[in-house]
Amino acid sequence: MKKTPELGFGLMRLPMTGAEMDLGRIEEMVDLYLDSGFSYFDTAYGYFEGKSEAAAKTAIVDRYPREKFRLTTKMPAWMGVNKTADDAKQMFWTSLKRTGAEYFDSYVLHNINTTRVKSFDNFGIWDFVRELKEKGLIRRVGFSFHDKAELLDKVLAEHPEMEFVMLQINYADWESASVQSRLCYEMARKHNKPVVLMEPVRGGMLADMLPPTAKAVLDEAGQGQSYASWALRFAASLEGVETVLSGMSTLEQVRENVELFKDLRPLDDKELVVIEKARAALDSLPSISCTACDYCVADCPKGIIIPKLFEMFNRDLMYGDFRSAKFGYTWECQFSAKASDCCQCGKCEEVCPQQIEIMAALKQGAEKYED
Repeated sequence: MKKTPELGFGLMRLPMTGAEMDLGRIEEMVDLYLDSGFSYFDTAYGYFEGKSEAAAKTAIVDRYPREKFRLTTKMPAWMGVNKTADDAKQMFWTSLKRTGAEYFDSYVLHNINTTRVKSFDNFGIWDFVRELKEKGLIRRVGFSFHDKAELLDKVLAEHPEMEFVMLQINYADWESASVQSRLCYEMARKHNKPVVLMEPVRGGMLADMLPPTAKAVLDEAGQGQSYASWALRFAASLEGVETVLSGMSTLEQVRENVELFKDLRPLDDKELVVIEKARAALDSLPSISCTACDYCVADCPKGIIIPKLFEMFNRDLMYGDFRSAKFGYTWECQFSAKASDCCQCGKCEEVCPQQIEIMAALKQGAEKYED
């Protein structure tokens, strides 16, 4: 019998009061989640500039016995300017102090891709986390991944000691050329690594912000399910997925999700056909037709990560989600050139197989998403 994945509580979209965490509401959400029989919490060194880890201490660690919950956090070894190996390793100790957790049930090397994997290599982080595990400060180690399946294959081959992979998987991104949800999932399965699945509702875009054409497909199925439940059940229907992370921000979201996972029913064949139709509806929406081949990146003299920025622009184009697009754009531009840095040399357009008017798109994006 197929094992049902657990619902994980992602601490990335917690309720706020101004610039501070709304600890009263967070504690209510935590209590409901734990009282419903679940226990997996996920945070990260960089979430809310450390406030997420601090909230985990106040709302979870200080209020419950250690055996009642499991806590995961993440190390972004690439974060910061002029980072050193000591700086990167200090992130672990900072996270341990912020959370007061004594140890981490899972520890994640955060957001590995073509450029960022070099930080983990150069700083000796793979050996560092192995040593931490030997000391009992980490119970198991994995990494989160945002790149092509080919790189995932390479990383898993070089680091078979990694015990799980955290992947962005949802039905909208399943066949995406840039996210490669399906291909990365299949690569993790090839290496026999369990998957912790993130972004099952694509930051809420497959729930409240689902476009009308896709809503119509799901409504026509006539099953009375919420749009979010369709997305969550798709994620939980995949073999080898051990945990489905949901970044919950309201008590109602916690209530709906725990009820769904208490008696989780995988999608049947007819429902999978419905999901395929919903995906086709999403694919038909206006978008920048980037396939993330990266030819433009190789030739860009400014080093603009054009496909990644286009992925952010498409959040707005397809879902009308300006807030998520701007947040994602601002986040990505912390580590690379902005769209406004484009020098209009045209080298990107010369090599683009999709013949996208890249320079014009970057100019429009700079005007819209930069302050």
